[in-house]
Amino acid sequence: MELLILILYILLSITLVRALLSLLRRSKPGRPKLPPGPVPLPVIGSLLKLGDKPHKSLAELAKIYGPIMSLKLGQKTTVVISSPALAKEILQKQDLAFSTRSIPNAVHAHDHHKYSTVWLPVTNQWRSLRKALNSNIFSGNRLDASQNLRRQKVQELIEYIGKCCQEGVAVDIGSAVFKTSLNLLSNTIFSIDMADPTQDSVQQFRHLVWRTVKEMGKPNLVDYFPILDKIDPQGIRRRVKSHFEDTFEMFGRLIDERLELRRSGKSGAENDVTDILLNISEENGEINRTHIEHLCLDIFGAGTDTTSSSVEWAMAELLCTPETLQKAKAELVQTIGKGKPIEESDIPRLPYLQAIVKEIMRLHPPAPLLVPRTVETDVEVYGYTVPQGAQVLVNAWAIGHDPSVWANPTSFMPERFLDSDIDIRGRDFELIPFGAGRRICPGLSLAIRVVPLMLGSLINSFDWKLEGGIKPEELDMDDKFGLTVQKAQPLRVVPFRV
Repeated sequence: MELLILILYILLSITLVRALLSLLRRSKPGRPKLPPGPVPLPVIGSLLKLGDKPHKSLAELAKIYGPIMSLKLGQKTTVVISSPALAKEILQKQDLAFSTRSIPNAVHAHDHHKYSTVWLPVTNQWRSLRKALNSNIFSGNRLDASQNLRRQKVQELIEYIGKCCQEGVAVDIGSAVFKTSLNLLSNTIFSIDMADPTQDSVQQFRHLVWRTVKEMGKPNLVDYFPILDKIDPQGIRRRVKSHFEDTFEMFGRLIDERLELRRSGKSGAENDVTDILLNISEENGEINRTHIEHLCLDIFGAGTDTTSSSVEWAMAELLCTPETLQKAKAELVQTIGKGKPIEESDIPRLPYLQAIVKEIMRLHPPAPLLVPRTVETDVEVYGYTVPQGAQVLVNAWAIGHDPSVWANPTSFMPERFLDSDIDIRGRDFELIPFGAGRRICPGLSLAIRVVPLMLGSLINSFDWKLEGGIKPEELDMDDKFGLTVQKAQPLRVVPFRV
């Protein structure tokens, strides 16, 4: 308690000094014009306005202060963007000026920010890592070549649910899809299944990923008061470090096994991502062992949680609107045939299924505030100055729920996309769940294949009812915030065949 009081006194003193300096600066001519925003409280600024769901709180504030606003969060100035036009300005027109990441203190654990494609600045190292991702994992040719793998893993998911169907037991959709996503990625990278879809052995890893994402997405006092860096008063960086250690231990063991096989001359048949990255490491040294481990952390952290969350939200929304679910089923029956496997090549022939995926990305973007950015010099945007060092957030959730952009924005209406050219690939700023510009999520190309493939397969193979006889209108659709947004209550449904 005494330590906390001391910290508060120190912060109050610093804030008073800064306030005096700020008053002096205001008297000088030519002072930069900040975007409008709420009047900050002493010491804490507008931190209390964030609440436990910042994407929604910031959207409400934007209704008052406009699509570009500034908030003082502790000692940090944060600029929030909440309209398609301003998002285009930040992510496309002035992309380079806003390309640097604002790095949360938690990401400093194990120096992750020095090796991660997510957090590195746009440097030669970042370009090399991004090239490795784009060329060896997410390129069209590589994804085409791995279609059989995805088909196999989705079929295993359907077989697992078929077993649940026979036994009359409920399925945790998020958990089941997470296991499938994990095995997709682990086979792509390590040529192994990291989870048995019929067992709960992967629950620990799923919780590890979620806890990591949740911790990194929490409001952290150290981010707003850098003077607290050494103390880490909430213990967030300490817990993230522990989660990273567990994850790196697992990846390190798999990489060691592969290196041993290569030394013994028994490797080479896999030619998976691990082999490719190790080859790059041996040939030119652009990527080393540490880079590979951190790259795996990025891929598994982003690729499993976001996919499972999107499919879970889609199933929940469909079960809440039975007429929409029936339309999706009818399209699949007519185009594919009831109960028949879906191929990735079928997806372009399923416009209603594609519309459902777009509508889910609008209503429930996986990263509602995208990944935070910062500016290294003062930048002018629409007559306002974004000051050097300010954090910049693009509220994709607010844009997706803006009534001036979308009719009935809170309603689940896939039909809105049937006669629309709006897509999720970063060109249409009304819908940017994966961001845009040079720092668009590299996993986009995989996500637009996997999410409709899994969702369509679940819809076409089974009928569903909510566990416990819950009525659609009674289903809890609340969310919980982290770097990704999950359903607050997992979706548990009972599959059956008719």
